[in-house]
Amino acid sequence: MQTKTIAKIKKMFTNNELTKQDIESLREDGRKGVQNLLRIYDRKKKHQLELKNQFNKMWTFENTLSEEGFQFIAGVDEAGRGPLAGPVVAAAVILPRNFNLIGVTDSKQLSEEKRNYYFQKITEEAQSYAIASVSNERIDEVNIYQATIEAMRQAVMKLTIQPDFTLLDAIEIEELPMQTKSLIKGDERSVSIAAASILAKVSRDRTMREIAYRYPEYGFEKHVGYGTKYHLQQLKAYGLTPYHRKSFSPVRKLLLS
Repeated sequence: MQTKTIAKIKKMFTNNELTKQDIESLREDGRKGVQNLLRIYDRKKKHQLELKNQFNKMWTFENTLSEEGFQFIAGVDEAGRGPLAGPVVAAAVILPRNFNLIGVTDSKQLSEEKRNYYFQKITEEAQSYAIASVSNERIDEVNIYQATIEAMRQAVMKLTIQPDFTLLDAIEIEELPMQTKSLIKGDERSVSIAAASILAKVSRDRTMREIAYRYPEYGFEKHVGYGTKYHLQQLKAYGLTPYHRKSFSPVRKLLLS
């Protein structure tokens, strides 16, 4: 390996062309550039190991339930409880036991690129998944908490496979016809809930981009309805759209002013 240029070695690292023996040989290479490449490689390997360990740990609830005899375990999560506009969206998903997508976690911790990639993989590999949406009008009628429960319940009931156990992210739903468990920060502790959080987040973001085409002056494609400074400025300048939640304080104050 000593005869190879640093640029060539870098390319081999990038293309994953180096064997374990090659890498061990490079550790004896005194060139500073090679040692820098090895430090980058070691950091990436450590990060990958951490992600793998985290992913394996996130199977704990599903594995325990499977050992207890439950066959179809659904994870359920929502997106959009906090925004001033748009629907609240929920997703339910049943993953196969061999599902292996290291890096899946709470959608808020992922880049948009990774969320979209994971969305595709989850929808391709899931045994069953469903997405449900509750409108801003309904949110104003019943409040955001009840609307969230409605969306989550609808998502579960739309699954083509009836789950025999459902894991919920930080919310209780008594009306579901199966056993359930609510997990605080479930999207960081359960693979199934994390997968549902990604489906819900991506689906809602896409809906908000569709709304942005109709109302381009509000910038919905950027803030997806959250009460950013820009959103509040545009709301004051242009008034409400049919998608704003009138029961939410900043919007309600504008109506009363």
